[in-house]
Amino acid sequence: MERVLGIGGHFMRAADPAALIAWYRDCLGLDLGEHGLWQQEAGPTVVAAFESGTDYFGSRSQQTMLNFRVRDLDAMLAQLRAQGADVAEETQDMDGVGRFGWVTDPEGRRVELWQPA
Repeated sequence: MERVLGIGGHFMRAADPAALIAWYRDCLGLDLGEHGLWQQEAGPTVVAAFESGTDYFGSRSQQTMLNFRVRDLDAMLAQLRAQGADVAEETQDMDGVGRFGWVTDPEGRRVELWQPA
């Protein structure tokens, strides 16, 4: 059986694509090359389904949520706050899984940040 090798991309609609990509590059540090190509570090990726009525993604109109692995969640959240990003006050700890925090991008999408255990 053939299987997928990993996530090949994340595509999203944007009112201002250039500004949104600049935010992901400048605020989250995505080293985006030509055509948005990003060579991410090896590590775990979670694929999970949530109940349709979940509030976990923020707005109920948001059907998916992007999750980025980070080395130091506290440092990343402080950096985002210093840049004026919309960062949720709360964080979440899950035993054996890691710590989570959230930021909302300039077009209203909630993005999860994960510091694996």
